[in-house]
Amino acid sequence: MASAVTLRVSPCFGVNPKFKPHFRVRAERLGGGDLSVLSSDGVSVNGAGSVIGEKEKKGSLIDGGNGRLKPKVEKKLVKEMVSEELEVLWDDGYGTNTVKDYLDRAKDMIKPDGGPPRWFCPVECGRPVKGSPVLLFLPGLDGVGIGLILHHKALGKVFEVQCLHVPVCDRTPFEGLVKVVEETLRLEHASRPNSPIYLVGDSFGGCLALAVAARNPTIDLVVILVNPATSFGRSQLQPLFPILKAFPDELHVTIPYILSLVMGEPLKMATVGVEGRLPPTQKIEQLSDNLTALLPRLSCLADIIPKETLVWKLKLLKSASAYANSRLHAVKAEVLVLASDKDNMLPSREEAHRLKNLLPNCEIRFFKDNGHTLLLEDSLNLLTVIKGTSKYRRSRRHDYISDFLPPSMSEYRYAFGEVTGLLRFASCSAMFSTLEDGKIVQGLAGVPNEGPVLFVGYHMLMGLDLPCLIEAFLREKNIMVRGIAHPELFWGKFRSAGNEFAFPDWVKVMGALPVTANYLFRALSTKAHVLLYPGGQREALHYKGEQYKLFWPNQPEFVRMAARFGATIVPFGTVGEDDIAELVLDYHDLMKIPGVSDFINKARQDAIKIRDETKGEVANQELFIPGMLPKLPGRFYYLFGKPIKLKGREDLLENREDANELYLQVKSEVEQCISYLLKKREEDPYRSIIDRTIYRALYSPLDQVPSFEP
Repeated sequence: MASAVTLRVSPCFGVNPKFKPHFRVRAERLGGGDLSVLSSDGVSVNGAGSVIGEKEKKGSLIDGGNGRLKPKVEKKLVKEMVSEELEVLWDDGYGTNTVKDYLDRAKDMIKPDGGPPRWFCPVECGRPVKGSPVLLFLPGLDGVGIGLILHHKALGKVFEVQCLHVPVCDRTPFEGLVKVVEETLRLEHASRPNSPIYLVGDSFGGCLALAVAARNPTIDLVVILVNPATSFGRSQLQPLFPILKAFPDELHVTIPYILSLVMGEPLKMATVGVEGRLPPTQKIEQLSDNLTALLPRLSCLADIIPKETLVWKLKLLKSASAYANSRLHAVKAEVLVLASDKDNMLPSREEAHRLKNLLPNCEIRFFKDNGHTLLLEDSLNLLTVIKGTSKYRRSRRHDYISDFLPPSMSEYRYAFGEVTGLLRFASCSAMFSTLEDGKIVQGLAGVPNEGPVLFVGYHMLMGLDLPCLIEAFLREKNIMVRGIAHPELFWGKFRSAGNEFAFPDWVKVMGALPVTANYLFRALSTKAHVLLYPGGQREALHYKGEQYKLFWPNQPEFVRMAARFGATIVPFGTVGEDDIAELVLDYHDLMKIPGVSDFINKARQDAIKIRDETKGEVANQELFIPGMLPKLPGRFYYLFGKPIKLKGREDLLENREDANELYLQVKSEVEQCISYLLKKREEDPYRSIIDRTIYRALYSPLDQVPSFEP
């Protein structure tokens, strides 16, 4: 039965100024209540008879795009609002909102209105880029729907975000909530059948997401579960739940403080927004201020989950867990489980392993320092996790070219500060490049800004040269260099070692591509800056006495491909691995150790093969971790040679002899760059980390330490 309703719009919502504040809407009864938009202080809507046609009865009030509200059935009234493609080092807004903002907005949103569950879109989400998929957020027990508040701005750039709000006094049973989500899911699928739909379920919302996925196996879904409550029956707090139900009303105000200690990590909550690069004293001061501001706001939790609601939610959670677990066999969706090691409410780590074993297409990632409220604590941006696990896609399959999202500024700072910061500090890379006239200068001025550009060079031991190179181009030229990487990082067992969000995931966040001819072809066709190591794994895992020796295949294919797109080839050399560590155990040494040799043999059998093993020394690529002894760090040096322009050289596509000659020229120039750096580094007064540390303390930051005169 349809009826007219009165709406009040929360300040969390953005209202399109083209819409007048008085308009007619239609709501469908579900479970005895009128479906309406979330109410709070704001605009009032004139109550009048419905004007929507009978065949549109299945329409419901949802947001009309990031930042607007509209009846879903009237899409033709709203102009599509999208932003341009993301730029490199874009602002994702992570850290601008904190748990304090969550509690302040929740306090406003929980005002009773008598309405049923409904969808909304936070105004911070802004306008998504064109072709962005839909993301439906399913909240935990609080039901407020703003559990993604730390991630709104980032997600809103690449998703059409809709959040489910379940009012405090609502008593819709679990199957009723499933139908609410399912209705919106099917409407979105009908409007864009070739686009995936994302379900992000937090705790209780994880049960809801799995239940909906099980009931809709033919819809293309990406399900992201954050500490899912499917393990509720094994919760370590089960003995306490009867006590909570019997708790005196006058003492219920203490429950929020107890739950806040159990559900989350207060220190991790307070750390959100604290700049990691600050001096320790300033970090402690900011952390103290955040904790002081946070604690008084926790009393709001008593209003979000009053006693009657808490008792109801515990019953709802029990039925939700049973419902979802009984239907796991029907889940065909792509699933990513994010689990906290310090979850004191649910055994989330064990549950992640259980779900991975039960679901056919499931990956897991652990966060060792976080509690149950992972999305509200200082950890990684949710969008970063989605990107690093290759879950972001706009069509049926993930594509590392068309679905690539450039790194944001917060990702840049975290990747090169927290993940590879120690290597950057120890190596303090010195960059040199060659101008058109052959003059060598410090910095990257000689490298072309416009693509396509193909960097071809030597791969240092363990690929230690890669992070510093990528960081330098982002910092100095705002250029994203797409590195060609071993497929083990994408599809092999190495990608999930430890199941923590680690270096292999960050490689994908920073634009790495699988080493296939198809991806190299397509990357150059998009005028990208592409990084290629012809020696690949053989150089990165070389044997004793082979440092700075090139192992390239006898095939000039990259030259012909570069000529196909008129790309510019930039040969380059790197040195410094022998200044950082000494190789003490290579492949031959390790194969003599019982047990280790068996492990290497098994890894070789399981590894993804990327070359014909009958073709030369470069085909001898064994996967192993060499034994190294660290040294008092010296320095990394990079020299980018004179650019070789291939625009107008289509003749190389047919003339293999000329292509091979150019190939040998590129190889020779890489060797010359290495020889030049080995000689000139002896003139660097700041080659030692001790000298650099003294200079930095007195004069300049890490990236401004001088080197030899070229």
